[in-house]
Amino acid sequence: MHKRYFAVPALLASAALVLSSCASEPADDPSSSDLTIVATTTQMADFTRNVVGDAGGVSLTQLIQPNQSAHSFDPSAADLTALGSADVLVINGVGLEEWLDDAIDASGFDGLTIDASHLVTVLGSTAGTEEADHGADEDGADEHSADEDSTDDHSTDEHTAATDGDPHIWTDVSNAELIVSAIEEGLADASPAHAASFEANATTYSAKLAALDDWIRTNVDTVPAAERLLVSNHDALGYYTAAYGITYVGAVIPSFDDNAEPSAAAMDTLVAAIKATGVQAVFSEASLSPKTADTIAGEAGVTVYSGEDALYVDSLGPEGSAGDTYLKAQLHNSTLIAESWGVTPTAVPVDLQ
Repeated sequence: MHKRYFAVPALLASAALVLSSCASEPADDPSSSDLTIVATTTQMADFTRNVVGDAGGVSLTQLIQPNQSAHSFDPSAADLTALGSADVLVINGVGLEEWLDDAIDASGFDGLTIDASHLVTVLGSTAGTEEADHGADEDGADEHSADEDSTDDHSTDEHTAATDGDPHIWTDVSNAELIVSAIEEGLADASPAHAASFEANATTYSAKLAALDDWIRTNVDTVPAAERLLVSNHDALGYYTAAYGITYVGAVIPSFDDNAEPSAAAMDTLVAAIKATGVQAVFSEASLSPKTADTIAGEAGVTVYSGEDALYVDSLGPEGSAGDTYLKAQLHNSTLIAESWGVTPTAVPVDLQ
């Protein structure tokens, strides 16, 4: 079996890291575990949780909590302690975790790092009205696969080696299947005793992802291609729009980083593009303030989706919310997007409810 992860030796702690007070959420007591795993983002933790299942002797700590920004995350002392004692670190990759190298240095982590983006073809930027008419084939000219720059058995000192593309890889459900495969094979190599369990869990979960992908595609395909238009809060849905044949007219924040600020000129350009293309709605995100999205939607004279109708993109939601798992978040997002086009989605498959 080829390894699907990057084995990364941590550097010796060499610099102090500013600490925050955000708390980790371990699944089990790491001190009693045979395999301790730390996952960076809400999505990577959810994927990992589904691969681990109820395997005994495995603990999982999620660093970034619901509604926290993955771009500006600041690990707490508890996070660094968990990371330093972990056997495995699961990361999104593609440069999303800009804070990661400092955290590894400060924690002394010296385990295995599974780069979940390893099997995914990375896309470039999609937001901005000057690129709104670019099709998937044009985007493909800038596409590159992580595999082009690495072999299956690869060690590197760059924990976030791919930094020149869109890091929001999970928004395409077919990418989520690749991510789960990478996590499963990496964990199986890290703990052969649990390999059969991890494989079975990944197979079960991947079947749900395939059903989700089919459901989204079926509903999107009921809308004429020219009417599949989308404006979101920030440039985070490029993989989603490319996968399902949707034109990404633009983003309120035309940047991969959800902490960026749009200029007045960029806002004016987006309002003009909304009016010119016939976009019917602007979608805010649950983890971001809807203020600027409200302003743009108001100026363009279209509906804004916010509050309970906001999308779960950079972060999954808190427990009990409509987006507290990846499956639920994608169902929620896709339902609202379809409804904004005047479509009543078909019934959700039983195994996804």
